[in-house]
Amino acid sequence: MPEIRRANLPPALLRHLLVRIQQRSISASQLGLLATWLDCKPVVPEGRWFKQFPGMTVCGEGELIKTFLLSGQLPEGEEIL
Repeated sequence: MPEIRRANLPPALLRHLLVRIQQRSISASQLGLLATWLDCKPVVPEGRWFKQFPGMTVCGEGELIKTFLLSGQLPEGEEIL
């Protein structure tokens, strides 16, 4: 099971994530919770997964975070607790 990649992201993916943060008004406090979780070096499945936070859901596939959803939007994949 891979760890989430935090460096050397594909440029198009990084742009997508930054756009989603802006479009969905993801707060700095939510991003702080994400950073704290990432500091724990969580392992994730090879396929699709998601991690729920109080104000957003992070969705990924394998080692990559793919997008951010708001509460009420339905994620796909295995939930990471």
